[in-house]
Amino acid sequence: MSKVLRHIVVALALGVWSVPAFAQSADEIVEKHLAALGGREALDALTSRVSRGTISLTTPAGVIEGTVTVHAKAPDRNRTVIQLDLSAFGAPNATIDQRFDGTNGYVLDSINGDREMTGSQLDAMRFGGFPTPLFDYKGRGGTVTLIGREPLGDGEAYLLEATQASGASARFFIDADSFRIVRAVIPIDVPELGGPIDQVVEFSDYREVDGVLVAHVNVSTNVAQTVTATLTAVTHNVEIEDADFRRPD
Repeated sequence: MSKVLRHIVVALALGVWSVPAFAQSADEIVEKHLAALGGREALDALTSRVSRGTISLTTPAGVIEGTVTVHAKAPDRNRTVIQLDLSAFGAPNATIDQRFDGTNGYVLDSINGDREMTGSQLDAMRFGGFPTPLFDYKGRGGTVTLIGREPLGDGEAYLLEATQASGASARFFIDADSFRIVRAVIPIDVPELGGPIDQVVEFSDYREVDGVLVAHVNVSTNVAQTVTATLTAVTHNVEIEDADFRRPD
């Protein structure tokens, strides 16, 4: 059982463009994406978001249920607290508290032990800008390139590659009709799983909250597990102290 628990890795849960062959540029697609979510003005009015919901992990040992609370604050602070019910496995309930203060990341983990975030896992956190990863990527030193348009599900999506100032990159699929992000692929290095893997996150069930669309279902998949988070409550512009995103003293 302990071996299975060690493999619980929850990753919750983005210049100059030289693509003259495409009718639309990366800039134009990003702007249509922001407009589809509610527009720059509505998005800019958001200072924070608190989301609560349920979480389900599908692992080789079975399904693990729990709750999730996500605190996000502009421009890129994020904290995700997951409570897992491990009673079916004869183990005490577990808490995973993942924090990112805009620069540094830290995890309080009752299963695998507390640890600093480093390398690609830290880079992955930097792709989670608020209120959307593509809102102010230039201001954070990033670039976005239009790779192309390809089939996805029953439709098509624009594939954008976002690159951070550090050189780390991720791919975002934006639905060609709705201009919502429907998939993100973020490479991360997970030693517990043997090294580099792709974390694939599917976004769906967009609902309007305070004039902006928010995905209420996120399904995150890697080689070891599938994590489904379903939001039941979303609140904007909540006062959140910056200290809540830092490593505790």
